[in-house]
Amino acid sequence: MEIIYTDGKNKDFIHLCELLDDNLNEIVGGEKQRSQYVQYNTLTHIHDVFLVYDNDYPIACASFKHYDDEIAEVKRVFVRKEYRGKGISKQLLTSLEKKAKDKGYQSLILETGNMLKEANQLYLKLGYEIIDNYGQYKDMKDSVCMKKNLVHC
Repeated sequence: MEIIYTDGKNKDFIHLCELLDDNLNEIVGGEKQRSQYVQYNTLTHIHDVFLVYDNDYPIACASFKHYDDEIAEVKRVFVRKEYRGKGISKQLLTSLEKKAKDKGYQSLILETGNMLKEANQLYLKLGYEIIDNYGQYKDMKDSVCMKKNLVHC
């Protein structure tokens, strides 16, 4: 397995994000159920991306984007089903956190959903804490927002 650092225009990242969307649709009961979130998951402002490859096969991704001068927002974390449970998400997020810290960010924030139990457990296990919903997610009752301070990592 190999982790590479790239940008949001990478074709493998784009494809993995399509698979992520399909997976989310399956979990929540269709794209219509996620329609209010789609606008916040575009790849336009994502410039920091990590991909995991099994030989030349892209199996996982994670990214972050600028939120403000001290905070980056984690976006588009996904591992193909057949590769889950092997610690890949932890490796990806560790790489992502290091890069964000190296770029001068003090903390990371993210939004996930109530129905995404495995994702919630992963983030909590990695030191993220539940916070009040921020920004565009403020009034979305199915959102769960989290934050991790990078200063002590």
